Amino acid sequence: MDAAHIGELLAVLGAGAAAGAVNAAVGSGTLITFPVLLATGLPPVTATVSNALGLIPGSISGAIGYRRELRGQRPRVLKWGAGALLGGLTGATLLLALPASAFERIVPVLVGLALVLVALQPLISRRLRDRRARTGRSARPDGGPPLLVGLTLASVYGGYFSAAQGIIYVALMGMLLDDDLQRLTAVKNVLVAVVNSVAALFFLVVADFDWTAVALLAVGSAAGGHFGATLGRRLRPAVLRAFIVVVGTVAIVQLVLR
Repeated sequence: MDAAHIGELLAVLGAGAAAGAVNAAVGSGTLITFPVLLATGLPPVTATVSNALGLIPGSISGAIGYRRELRGQRPRVLKWGAGALLGGLTGATLLLALPASAFERIVPVLVGLALVLVALQPLISRRLRDRRARTGRSARPDGGPPLLVGLTLASVYGGYFSAAQGIIYVALMGMLLDDDLQRLTAVKNVLVAVVNSVAALFFLVVADFDWTAVALLAVGSAAGGHFGATLGRRLRPAVLRAFIVVVGTVAIVQLVLR
């Protein structure tokens, strides 16, 4: 094994750790791992499939790290998790059925819209509360059908190409729920874990992947997910929101230039 090959292995391991940390706190860790996998010579679809499999431990680690914020959210997590499972499976199927360019054109637009919603979440939430106060209506704890449909569609995208899916989840939940950003981040981690897991199980049966890349990403993302959850839980909502916007902006630039 020469030095160049060892360097590639370390790069994949490091990318997995960084992606696990970013995914737990914000989302869009795929934008770290995907280019690294391509640089090692993996074809795009194989890289996407290997990435989905390798980041599962990081998703689970991040969700466990936010378990305190998940208390009291079981009913809506189960409902949204069912939508995420269906959406993730649909997206994974589309990955193998459609050309890569089909979704990649709209990805920067989706991420950009999500960032605007995250940035404006306090203003939107305040206006929604004022409207409910005038009409006498109370907020639904699960966001109602609009949120379920939105999260399911976001999961379709996540199953196809998971970059920044967590940002889209947080944007949708923040717009339609009166809840703490940390609690929404905790739910986001569960939904990402569901989508990654169902997509990975599908890929195991029907797609080609690279076991070395999967193993390195799994080890790195598991450690990174724990660290990211620990860090993310300590950030104030305004700081976490700013972090989301910064990471998402970098994601858009990378997607446009890729």
